[in-house]
Amino acid sequence: MPKPYSYDLRQKVIQAIKLDGLKISEACLIFSISRNTIRLWLKREGETGDFQALPNQPPGNGHKITDWEKFTKFVEVNGDKTQVEMAKLWTEEISDRTISRALKKIGFTRKKKLMVIKKEMKLNDFSLNKR
Repeated sequence: MPKPYSYDLRQKVIQAIKLDGLKISEACLIFSISRNTIRLWLKREGETGDFQALPNQPPGNGHKITDWEKFTKFVEVNGDKTQVEMAKLWTEEISDRTISRALKKIGFTRKKKLMVIKKEMKLNDFSLNKR
């Protein structure tokens, strides 16, 4: 997102239009700003009383799962079910993809821990064969 024009420049442009009687089209040529931008500043000043830039807030995501303790307990009880089944069982309407993201966030995995044991056995077998 581009950086907003400085408040100082905004003041100069608005002052040139209101106090000095400069037309918007002339101000846009002098300050190299589009007419629409100047009109938006004037409109904002009329609505709020100031032409300050709005705070830069990136669009947020309305998270459906907010109570993570409740979700963790839900997963402990229903961990054997598929994500589609878990989505149907959740108290609010939610998609299976949302369940997937939430499971990843809490670190839940369906992987069996036997792979770790097999790797250790292979390493031990390898070290015994070297001797």
